[in-house]
Formats: sequence, structure tokens, C-alpha cells
Amino acid sequence: MAEITNELLYEVLKSMQTRLDQMNLRLEEVRQELSAMRSHVSGLHQDVHNIYGILARHDARLDRIERRLDLVGTH
Repeated sequence: MAEITNELLYEVLKSMQTRLDQMNLRLEEVRQELSAMRSHVSGLHQDVHNIYGILARHDARLDRIERRLDLVGTH
């Protein structure tokens, strides 16, 4: 079995430090991507909200047109 020396421990710790630094960089990239995705989802949510508003206005207009033309049937 190999003897554990301070030099060996130092090399292992240096390697671990390098890997942790790389992981931290990648984690920051993932955070930025997640933030961008949140912004996009928020924009999509606002678009859907606007579409529902437009549809509600069109539905109200259609109801008024049907009433005015006496197209509303009684069920």
C-alpha cells in the first residue's frame, strides 16, 4: 500500500480545488440559464393573459352582435 505523504495529500487537494472551481463555474452558467428560462416563462404567461383578455372582448362583441341581429336562440 502506498504511503500517504503531505505531498500526495496536497496534490489530491489541488485536484479537488480545480474540480470545485469548474463546478462553481458550471453552476453559475446553470443559474443564468434558469434565470433566462424564468424570464421567458414570465413573458409567455403575460402573452397568454393578453390573449385571454382579447378573447373575452371578442366574445362580448359577438354576444352583442348576436343580440342586435336577433340571432340568439332560446333553448
